Amino acid sequence: MTTAELGLSDGKDWGWVARGMALAALLIFSSLVYADDTGTQASASTAAEGCTLGSENESFWQRVADSYKAHLHSNESPTAGTAAPAPPGTDANTGAAAPSIDAGGYRRGLSPPPESVPPWPYSTWPMGGTPAIGYENIYYGPLMDAIWCGKNGKQLKDSRFTIYGWIEPGANLSTSSSHYNLSTGTGGNYPAAYAFEPNKIQLDQLALYLERTPDEIQTDHFDWGFRFTGLYGTDYKYTFSDGILSSQYTQSGQLYGFDPVMYYLDFYFPKIGAGTNLRIGRYVSIPDIEAQLAPNNLTYSHSLLYIFDPYTQNGILSTTRFNKNWTLQLAISGGNDIRPFLAHENHLTPAMCVMWQSDSGSDALYPCMNAINDSNWRWDNIQHAVTTWYHKFNDKWHTATEVYYTWQAHTPNVNNPQGLAVIAARYPPPTFNFGAPFGAQCDPRVVYCFSYAWAAVNYVNYQYTPHDIFVWRSDFFDDANGQRTGFKTRYAEFALGYTHWIGDAIELRPEVRFDHAFNTDAYDNPGGIPGDGKRSQLMLAADLILHF
Repeated sequence: MTTAELGLSDGKDWGWVARGMALAALLIFSSLVYADDTGTQASASTAAEGCTLGSENESFWQRVADSYKAHLHSNESPTAGTAAPAPPGTDANTGAAAPSIDAGGYRRGLSPPPESVPPWPYSTWPMGGTPAIGYENIYYGPLMDAIWCGKNGKQLKDSRFTIYGWIEPGANLSTSSSHYNLSTGTGGNYPAAYAFEPNKIQLDQLALYLERTPDEIQTDHFDWGFRFTGLYGTDYKYTFSDGILSSQYTQSGQLYGFDPVMYYLDFYFPKIGAGTNLRIGRYVSIPDIEAQLAPNNLTYSHSLLYIFDPYTQNGILSTTRFNKNWTLQLAISGGNDIRPFLAHENHLTPAMCVMWQSDSGSDALYPCMNAINDSNWRWDNIQHAVTTWYHKFNDKWHTATEVYYTWQAHTPNVNNPQGLAVIAARYPPPTFNFGAPFGAQCDPRVVYCFSYAWAAVNYVNYQYTPHDIFVWRSDFFDDANGQRTGFKTRYAEFALGYTHWIGDAIELRPEVRFDHAFNTDAYDNPGGIPGDGKRSQLMLAADLILHF
């Protein structure tokens, strides 16, 4: 199926972005290969510890082939000298014990990581907007393993600079059959998201990370880091911020697009509390079990709870660990999913989270007030009160539960002509041909009203083998005024997912998912008109993640 068949742009406008991303990766990649293959001094030409004897004398491409061969045939957890699968991404899923060429894993006095990568997408309980203070956070995959085993490998490894990413194609079979309707924001598999177009194969994500990770195990000295993440694929539709290359979707309705999902600086101050990380830039919204970046999520698809909460913020976020039990986060941003200093959208928006973790590390409670300002309706300006609880039963079973309440005041009423006019005036075409925020469905006599939603999701997670996991998700979402989904209804969603790792470089993730809307026919309803759709939807879906 082509983009023309979907009624979408062929994407010529974003070709330069994709080419620029490829060129930047090529330049960095080439410089690493050059440095890797041109060592002249004995001290600089040493491969990193743990590499095969004589690996620095092999060509770069031979080492890449050897690295993938080792990773794809790995039947046990990686050891020193072999690369991790590098399922990194949003810091909501910083894998504190991700296998590394480093021998260390976490600071003495802290509880050991409750899980491991693989087979899970996290090893410490997810905390957004920060590395896991006191744990090793460096990420890499087969590519960096090949570079570190070159002539300048030890020097490059000691620098803590890395480049990595993944390619993720996906597909689904659905009982829905209509195309997603850009004009109404409905139809297809919607309100289910990411695989929003039914019965289709697509490239969900091509992700590239450039970063330096600060060493936050040590308590001796200041350290710093940075991250730039570029994402290309259909999933850009769910990560873009208004004013940051957003015209790809809001003006052109492109099926494929590019988004710089994260760009930030990290500053580590070891003497403030038991360690403080200060992050400045665009980061993934602080709370949530789930994450946009594919390897960081427990399943291919996402819960309704996650789909309709904030994705990213541009701002300043401090995270202070006080001891093994308590961590405090304080943030200030310009709002949810908007670029800094965007006229009529930016409002000073504080956030605060606290994480408590038991002495054993088996339990964690993570309440957050993710955004609080005047609460008036505008671009994704939901006020987001959320709590997450993690519990590990034993080495095989753990669970994760999240509950939130969101609201906006002064929301235009789509059941009132004046309310509709307010939305059209604030988000006019051609700047917003598609993707403007929904209004609320309220008493037709009022122009504005209060809108809210609440949701809960639970994951029951079972590790069958070191390379195989099963995930059961139960999800409830009440869009009380239809402002989040466009349909005034309660939803239930259930999914059974399975992940199999091939070695530690490829993930296969099939799943079966059932959705139901209790109060209206929200599914397979491209016009958003009562009576034109279905109340239930069954979907079989799967993706493949190739790490590099």
